[in-house]
Amino acid sequence: MKMSRTKRLERLLDRYRHGDLDRRTFLGLTAAAAATVGLSARWTGPALAAVQSVRFDGWGGVVQEAIDKYAFKPYTEKTGIKVVQGTFGDENEIITKVKASSPGEYQIVHSSGVEYYIRYVQGGYNSEINEANIPNMANVMEAMIKPFRDITPKLSAVPYDYGTTGIAYNTKVISPEEAKEKGVALLTDPRFKDKIGGYGNMTSRVWYGALGTGQNPNDIKDMDAVWEKIREQRDLVKKYWSSGAELMDLLSKEEIVVTDAWSGRIAALQQQGAPIGYLDPPGSYAWMEDMLVLKGSPMAECEELINFMLEPDTAIAVAEGQNYPPSLDPTKVKMTEKIQKLPAFDPTGKMENLTFADAAYWGEHTDEWTKQWDRIAKGA
Repeated sequence: MKMSRTKRLERLLDRYRHGDLDRRTFLGLTAAAAATVGLSARWTGPALAAVQSVRFDGWGGVVQEAIDKYAFKPYTEKTGIKVVQGTFGDENEIITKVKASSPGEYQIVHSSGVEYYIRYVQGGYNSEINEANIPNMANVMEAMIKPFRDITPKLSAVPYDYGTTGIAYNTKVISPEEAKEKGVALLTDPRFKDKIGGYGNMTSRVWYGALGTGQNPNDIKDMDAVWEKIREQRDLVKKYWSSGAELMDLLSKEEIVVTDAWSGRIAALQQQGAPIGYLDPPGSYAWMEDMLVLKGSPMAECEELINFMLEPDTAIAVAEGQNYPPSLDPTKVKMTEKIQKLPAFDPTGKMENLTFADAAYWGEHTDEWTKQWDRIAKGA
C-alpha cells in the first residue's frame, strides 16, 4: 500500500511539473497523501522546495529592473514564490549555458524571438505550455503569437515585448535631416571614423550589411558584398558593444556619435535629456521578445508567473519602465500615452509596418554566418 501511494505521489509530482495541476491543488493532494503513509518529510519538503522559486535569465539593465520592480516583486509578494534572476549580454551566452546544464537548471529566458526560438527547439530544450493556465494570452497580439506557433503548435514561449534596432546619433554632431538623408550609410561614413559603434553580434552586422548594400536582409543575393560592407564598417568602428548598458554608456559619454541601437535604450537616454536622436530607416531590424519556458522547468509556477506578467496593469507598467511596447493588443487593451509614443509602437496590433527576420531563412544560415562574422570581428 505504501508503495502504491508513493507511486501516486510521483504521478502527482509529474502532473504538477507538466502544468496539469495548479500549485494549490498539488500541495493539498501531496500533503494529504504523504501524511497517510508517513512520507510527509520526504515528499512535502521537496514538493514545497520545488515551488519556492523560479529561475529567470534576462538582459539586465533598465529592462530587467523594470520587470523586477513591476512584475517579479509583486508576484513574490502575492504568491511567496521567489524569482531567482540571472543576466546575459548576448543570448548566445545563455544558450551555451543551457546546453551544458541539466534540465530544469535554467527555466525562463527573456529570449529574442523566433530566430532564437528555432535554436532552442532544434536543441530539444523547449517545453509545452498549457495555455489554459495563461488566460491573459487572450490579450496578446495574434501577429506575435503566430510565428512561434508556426514552429511549434504547442508553444514553449509567450511573446512579451517588441522593439527595433534602428540608428541612434548624437544630435550635436549629426542633424535629424542628415540622419534621415543618409540612414544606414551613417554606419560607414568615414567622417565619423572611431566614433561609430555597433552591436557586436552576427544578426545585426549582417542585417545592416545587407541594407548598406541595398539588399533585402531576408533574401540576400550577394553575400560577398555584405561581408565587404561589414569589413568596411569594422575599420571605422570605435567599439562593438555587447549590452544595452554599454550602448547607453558609450553614447552618453560621447565616445561614439552614431550606432545601430535598441529603441528602448535610446528612449531611456532621451528621457534622461541626452542629445540623442533615433531613426528607423526602411527595412531596419524589428524584433519581438518572449518569455521562453525551458524543458524541465516547474511548468505550473512558470505559467502562473507569465500570466501575472501579462496582466494589463503589470505589462503596461513594465513597458513604461523598460521603454519597449508590450505584446498586448492595443485594440483590446488601452495603452497609455507614454507607450503610444515609444519607438516602434504599433497601434494596429497587426505588426505589418515592422520588418522581422525570416526565421527559417536566418536559421538556415546562422552557423555559417556566425563563423564568418567571428573571423571578420577578429580582423580577417
